[in-house]
Amino acid sequence: MGNSLICKSKKDVKEIGSRSKRMGRSQRKLQSEEEFLQKQALSLALQQLQLSQRFDGSTSKRIGSTSSRRHNLSDPFCNGKQNQSKRDSRAEVTSGEANLQALDFLENVKEKKFVLVHGEGFGAWCWYKTISLLEEVGLSPIAIDLKGSGIDLTDTNKVDTLVEYSKPLIEYLQGLPDNEKVVLVGHSSGGACVSYALEHFSNKVSKAVYICATMVGDGQRPFDVFMEELGSEEIFMKGSKFLIYGNGKDEQPTGFMFEKEQMKGLYFNQSPTKDVALAMVSMRPFPLGPVMEKLSLSPENYGTGRRFFVQTLDDHALSPDIQEKLVRENPPERVFKIKGSDHCPFFSKPQSLHKILLEIAQIP
Repeated sequence: MGNSLICKSKKDVKEIGSRSKRMGRSQRKLQSEEEFLQKQALSLALQQLQLSQRFDGSTSKRIGSTSSRRHNLSDPFCNGKQNQSKRDSRAEVTSGEANLQALDFLENVKEKKFVLVHGEGFGAWCWYKTISLLEEVGLSPIAIDLKGSGIDLTDTNKVDTLVEYSKPLIEYLQGLPDNEKVVLVGHSSGGACVSYALEHFSNKVSKAVYICATMVGDGQRPFDVFMEELGSEEIFMKGSKFLIYGNGKDEQPTGFMFEKEQMKGLYFNQSPTKDVALAMVSMRPFPLGPVMEKLSLSPENYGTGRRFFVQTLDDHALSPDIQEKLVRENPPERVFKIKGSDHCPFFSKPQSLHKILLEIAQIP
């Protein structure tokens, strides 16, 4: 009786061994399924890179060889190296076709240089996805750090005019050859810099793109756009805890910066966590002076420029209603809308923004 309680029969031991083998097979099957899903994910990633000129088919080779090293011939979800080789060959053909399509696309684009201008608190770093996507189709994007932004070490408290704030952009445009033009893209308050450039360097700008940006008219201040969201200017200037007094409390504020939680709610309500984390360690205080200036825009320069506006429809920083008002009061050539995008479509909807920029580039 006692032995029967503490000892197992040969039949029981055999059953345990059988169950163990079944569990081993089940685990191996699960592992095989995971490897198969990994290969599917790599395949999808390859499809997204088919327009890439830089890799010219070599990406498909590398991805294929990595996948083949991971699987073994007993994998029930793979028909062996022969089928893998066929898939690699098809991928190379598809990539080659995509390269031809990219060449056809480039033939329809007159200006291939895109100059990307960030908004308040941001820097050139925020355009990293847009830069990568534009480069993959053969275009030449460049992102600029405005004064006191990104890696520009200028004290933001000393940047008190729009001209000073826009100086890196101005110097870049001045350095262009006489017969060269660019597509100028501005985000948020960077729209004021784009408008300034369109007024003073209209011969250098083929098209100006405002991404949920301060596209104000002559005699208006960029600051007024944000005040429609924040409320009374007087209350904001007197009581806001986000203002920075670089010259002392008795003087006018020199800059502002939201706290992290406010930034997350206003700017990044739809952005991926990794991009939000990047922004939290990269954003800097924004000089107040440049957005307090009234812009002087003439019909001869700014008025003849080709302007395009991109609306972000889930924007908590600059609401769709305010964006609609900007478009209504200062009509651009065309308006594009991105559903589900917060104030930073280069984070939350990079592919949608990319498609719009390509469409604008091809407009005659």
